[in-house]
Parts: sequence; structure tokens; C-alpha cells
Amino acid sequence: MKFFTDYLWFNTEKKREYIRITNQVKHAVQKSGVQEGMVLVSAMHITAGVFVNDNESGILKDIDEMLETLAPYRHDYLHHRTGETNGDAHLKSILVHHEVIVPITAGKLDFGPWQEIFYAEFDGQRKKRLIIKVMGE
Repeated sequence: MKFFTDYLWFNTEKKREYIRITNQVKHAVQKSGVQEGMVLVSAMHITAGVFVNDNESGILKDIDEMLETLAPYRHDYLHHRTGETNGDAHLKSILVHHEVIVPITAGKLDFGPWQEIFYAEFDGQRKKRLIIKVMGE
């Protein structure tokens, strides 16, 4: 079995951003030489996430509005007693989750129609990273 690891770094301009990373993940799969297996894509910060969805601006806006409705920015989160003011970012990360696993078949991501991989940033404007771990034969 082969293993290949790559990292992506982000430093977003906004507190919340959704970045399509499908091409970077495809590139890592190609570099790995894995033909059959899987790729794990995982945000390495507790205020970020990774998800699979359609690359369409309307759905990304809908996702953002849903997350802001379910976990809005507020001043009264208990987490803010630590001196940080990103309690909502922690909750949004739980809702999106921090990682996805995508199958690899014949050396390519084995997606359904319209599926793309996104990095979700909920407490940006600082350097963060994501791991891409390719595993297989």
C-alpha cells in the first residue's frame, strides 16, 4: 500500500470563506500514483472544516446563511471567557465537520455528478493548514 501526504495553507481575507480545493486534491492524487484507494482531506484547525457539495454560488451562500442561523456570531458564548471571540466558528466547524474521505478509482477522484471539495474557513485572517492523505495501491 502507498501513502502520500500533502498540505495546503490558507490565510483568508475574510473571517468566513469557502474555497474550492478539488483541483489541489486531484493533483495530490496524481502525484501519489495511487490507482485504487481513498483520499482523506482534513482541516487541521478547530475553526475550519471540509465538505463536499456543488460548486455553485447560490448553494454556497445558502450554506453560509444556514450556518450563521444555526451558530450565529454572539458576544455571550462561554468560550469567549477564554479571551477569544470565535465561539461561533467552533460551532460552525462541528456542523460542517473537519474532514471528508473520497474514493479513488482508476487514479481519479470517484465523485458523483457536481461534487466538489471545499475548505470552509470560519475564523480566518490568519495562517491555517489542511492535510491531504492519499492511501491505496
